[in-house]
Amino acid sequence: MEPTENNDAAEHARRAEQISAKLQTGGMLPIHTGGSGLYVKFISHGISPAPPSDAALREELNALTLDEAVARLRELDPEGAASTDLCNQRYVVRNLEIVILGGKPLSYWRNNWQEPRGTGFWIMRDTVELDARIARRAEQMLQDGAIEEVAALEGLTLSTTASKTLGLAQVQDYLKGRCTRSELVSAIALATRQYAKRQRTWLRREKWLTPIPAGAGDTPRQLAEKIAALLR
Repeated sequence: MEPTENNDAAEHARRAEQISAKLQTGGMLPIHTGGSGLYVKFISHGISPAPPSDAALREELNALTLDEAVARLRELDPEGAASTDLCNQRYVVRNLEIVILGGKPLSYWRNNWQEPRGTGFWIMRDTVELDARIARRAEQMLQDGAIEEVAALEGLTLSTTASKTLGLAQVQDYLKGRCTRSELVSAIALATRQYAKRQRTWLRREKWLTPIPAGAGDTPRQLAEKIAALLR
């Protein structure tokens, strides 16, 4: 997709379904990997029954400050607010939108998914090892041209989706002279660790997923063989 195009979990799931159908027609088994938890769940369980976004309401809610949006969500759905990342305005606005449009608390929509349509696994690593892997990846991103890639976006109006890309804001700060390259690596690693923590919380909550413990010395092939053994 172009960085100017919006994307969401529903659109992602529709695209994935089209590709999966082609693979299955050819006698192959589709394997979906990685990504945001919600994007994964829209593929595994079908698109959420929660009401879709409403442009007029979204515009109204986006005009609120984060504190105002949080206060309104807490007023309408205290339990839902307690389970929301209240530092993320996009999450707060979307959850508020769901509560207003659906007329029911977030727990209703979270508990009314279809049954999973396949088998799922998650690679479970020691936090210390995972943090080290994240630090190496942050450095590798820059070596692979992340700074040049972000610089090439200059002048474009990025979509809401693209503007939330992990590492984008940090590289933009670097290009504006607000941090050194070393500080940039640390900032990307920090943002990634925070995201990974949220992912772990989501993964533990999804009981349909089977955890696959991964040691520091396990190769991708060894992990794949562990999963394949469980599928036989």
